[in-house]
Amino acid sequence: MAYLPAIEIECPQRGTIGAVIIWLHGLGADGHDFAPIVPQLALPAGLGVRFVFPHAPSIPVTINNGLVMPAWYDIKQHDVDRHVDTEQLRQSADWVHDLIDREMERGVPSESIVVAGFSQGGAVSFEAALTYPHRLAGIMALSTYFATAATVALNPVQQALPLLICHGSEDPVVPESLGRQSVATLQRLGFKPEYVVYPMEHAVCPQQIVDISRWIGRTLTVQGSSECS
Repeated sequence: MAYLPAIEIECPQRGTIGAVIIWLHGLGADGHDFAPIVPQLALPAGLGVRFVFPHAPSIPVTINNGLVMPAWYDIKQHDVDRHVDTEQLRQSADWVHDLIDREMERGVPSESIVVAGFSQGGAVSFEAALTYPHRLAGIMALSTYFATAATVALNPVQQALPLLICHGSEDPVVPESLGRQSVATLQRLGFKPEYVVYPMEHAVCPQQIVDISRWIGRTLTVQGSSECS
């Protein structure tokens, strides 16, 4: 099977891998975008985390005048309702499912796999994780929106899944109102997402990295105490 090309970083570099975080980038970026954050997280080495940063395929993006760029799906209108190509988004979610399947084949239980994403990648993360047929560890959604909220085929096995949703209060790309809307939708579906807002634009800030590290530590089982940096 052909998988999405990806950057992989293991923490620790040598030893047993017991957990995986599949982290999707935003529009126009690639898997290199969030790789530098790994050492900043300073996770306990005992977690044995493998980070997988896949690259989206390059496609024409309507809101950027049809320019071809890395994207998980086409965005047809850049407005509050975010008119997106849901078929392409679901295809990207299926590719994420394939990556999860591969990690399970490599010996990591699904309950130790987190799906994360920034902006477009976060929208795919919601769809991919909530529809996956085996219980996952959690979802980390950064500066994003729930693009398929009205159509997602929620798998009951994911009920009560831990979710961390982060957003910038000054985000000019994905308004913070969309983050709050995602939280409200998930609450109606029975989830209890953690929602944190930072005084930033469409980005990641130092305090957020600290909070992400703490959330990962709470969500995944700690097996040791030394830091991975």
